[in-house]
Amino acid sequence: MIHHLSISAENPQHVAQVLAEILQGQATPHPFSPDGYIVFPFDEYGTEIEVYSLGTEITPGDSEEKRAYIQNPAASKFTATHFMISVPASAEQIEQIAQREDWLMERASFGFDFILLWVENRLLIELLTPEITTQYIAFTKRENLRKYFVFPDSDNSPKS
Repeated sequence: MIHHLSISAENPQHVAQVLAEILQGQATPHPFSPDGYIVFPFDEYGTEIEVYSLGTEITPGDSEEKRAYIQNPAASKFTATHFMISVPASAEQIEQIAQREDWLMERASFGFDFILLWVENRLLIELLTPEITTQYIAFTKRENLRKYFVFPDSDNSPKS
């Protein structure tokens, strides 16, 4: 289970506020990163999303500080990092928020339905509403995943 993750944004405060709205939680300034924010949905898993300014890199720190936050001015605005998260908002609420923010939003399907939301039109997050979270959980059962993926211990694995 993923309990927290970090993303970057061109406008971290605004992105944190919008994510807090979708998660029906709250955003607060990050205590260790001067321009970062943390979103807390206050769920039973202790979920949090940290939002840093674009170009922030977390590196190993010295013996005193365990990590350092540095700025990389040459960082790409795009990343392979993306995540899927269950949210309490409905598809209609997410669509209204996406339209208000002028962020690209699409509905997709791969054995289950989900919503693609492009935060700031550059960072992909995949959203599961309460109604479609059950589809995802059913999809990720071992017997169902074998229809789509090859596992070493499965009957559909390549024979040597």
